[in-house]
Amino acid sequence: MEDPLTLPPDRFTGVLAAALTPLDANLRPNHDLMADHSRWLLNNGCDGLAILGTTGEANSFSLAERINIIEALVDNGIPGEKLLPGTGSCALTDAVELTGKAIEAGAGGVLMLPPFYYKDPSDAGLHAFFSEVIERIGDNRLKIYLYHFPRMSATPITHGLIELLRKDYPETVVGVKDSSGDLDNMLSMVREFPGFSVLSGADDLLLPVLQGGGGGCITACANVGSRLAADVYAGHLAGHNVDAAQERLVAVRREISQFPLPPALKTLMARHMGNDGWLNVRPPLTRLSEEQKTSLLAAFDGIDYEMPAAA
Repeated sequence: MEDPLTLPPDRFTGVLAAALTPLDANLRPNHDLMADHSRWLLNNGCDGLAILGTTGEANSFSLAERINIIEALVDNGIPGEKLLPGTGSCALTDAVELTGKAIEAGAGGVLMLPPFYYKDPSDAGLHAFFSEVIERIGDNRLKIYLYHFPRMSATPITHGLIELLRKDYPETVVGVKDSSGDLDNMLSMVREFPGFSVLSGADDLLLPVLQGGGGGCITACANVGSRLAADVYAGHLAGHNVDAAQERLVAVRREISQFPLPPALKTLMARHMGNDGWLNVRPPLTRLSEEQKTSLLAAFDGIDYEMPAAA
């Protein structure tokens, strides 16, 4: 199986945070705070930032807001090549526009959900959708990472679809984030698609995916546990025993995942950074109740892990 170091150099590998989107009191994206958070993540173990994904509340934002988030991060000094924005959409033209803006901003790739409103689409239909995006953009800088999250999208990324896309666009469709929790599915993608960066969407599968030749992870909990995930990744590549770091990473995931992830992670960030503005979420998400907050913080403090200091 393929070692992540042998993947082509233009592939995202390592630890990517499914980055949170901080909001101001009017529930608008807080661009300055998001840039600060991005710098903190990149300085503390993250190899890249998967912005505008599920954890980033992307589908609660308008197309214009999502474009502004990408552009504001670059304007605030976040390297475009470190960004992997979510640009999937049910509307083809929205996906094209957002993906094109991401490429213009210098993004290292884009993470694309399939169009998810019409259920049970054929692989041929999904192939046509992604093909239209690729052809309409017509830019060889475009690198697409497919987003397999059937529990949320109800539209899986099948091996058959990957095969079709890789046949037609081998230098464009270059990886996948698999948030299914199905390790066998991830490892079979590693085996069947050489050079394809398979990234786990779950912290507890980071080490098994790496051991199977996968590229790394894109996870929500990397917002607070990036140092642990980086220790697992770097230690594995160096041939060290990283079981202890993996166990602590799994513990972080286990405790936080008992709560809705975006508000739970924002609660932890609010306390760590001393900024209650972090608590803001856009409806239909809601803040944790006081009871939930107390339970989360107590559980998190019971783990042998300390978040990196604020910059």
